[in-house]
Amino acid sequence: QVQLVESGGGLVQAGGSLRLSCAASGGIISMNVMGWYRQAPGKQRELVATITKGGSTNYVDSVKGRFTISRDNAKNTVYLQMNSLKPEDTAVYYCNAGAIGGGFWYEKNYWGQGTQVTVSS
Repeated sequence: QVQLVESGGGLVQAGGSLRLSCAASGGIISMNVMGWYRQAPGKQRELVATITKGGSTNYVDSVKGRFTISRDNAKNTVYLQMNSLKPEDTAVYYCNAGAIGGGFWYEKNYWGQGTQVTVSS
């Protein structure tokens, strides 16, 4: 079974930076679109950024110019560099990926367990 494991969350002051990582494992044949979502208390989960296997990226407007998504296809890992953090960025951040593998010969969608990011003012 494919698993996504996130790391890199924590507490940071406004204006600071954090880098999230998400490593996929579990007999992976192919990783397709990978991305990050976030969910703040009392709010719906929202898309933060996505990146295709070829490196094309997409960002929600609120993080453009501050966050950068990247991936290492050889390591099946996706990153989210977060700069100029704001208190409104506080949320649980989830990694998401479409992958073929883990005993399945078709693409399935997977989620990580989430990592807390807290930005203090």
